[in-house]
Amino acid sequence: MQLSPHFSLAEFIASATAAAQNIDNRPDVAQIAAMKRLCVHVLEPLRAHFAKPIRITSGFRSPRLCLAVGSSTDSQHARGEAADLEIPGIDNVTVATFIRDRLPFDQLILENHVRGIPDSGWIHVSYRDGRLRKDVLTYARRTYFKGLLP
Repeated sequence: MQLSPHFSLAEFIASATAAAQNIDNRPDVAQIAAMKRLCVHVLEPLRAHFAKPIRITSGFRSPRLCLAVGSSTDSQHARGEAADLEIPGIDNVTVATFIRDRLPFDQLILENHVRGIPDSGWIHVSYRDGRLRKDVLTYARRTYFKGLLP
């Protein structure tokens, strides 16, 4: 099933942890609708701007999968509203800055980025109808910081 022209449900639900632990990671209709909105409002415009495929490293997570990876069952991943991503060949700070400055989003986190290593870490972005807080954070050394810290 395609969520949008360049993103499939299969890539959003893929999880080595789910496969290894035999965890059902299938979303319901509302969660699929949320993933479609994330694709339409954030991921497709991001792909169009950089003209490169986006690699989803973590998309939808069922509550059981959230617990297995050490996340909250109330995570936006569990609602289908969030994805962790990278664009191979593009600095994660550049991608995060573009999202911050040009796209609608609820939360944007530059995670585990190491200064001087452009492709280190990944970007978490979420989109939620009716709530676009534009909350921008950097997560490094087990601590969250406000804003993007390159």
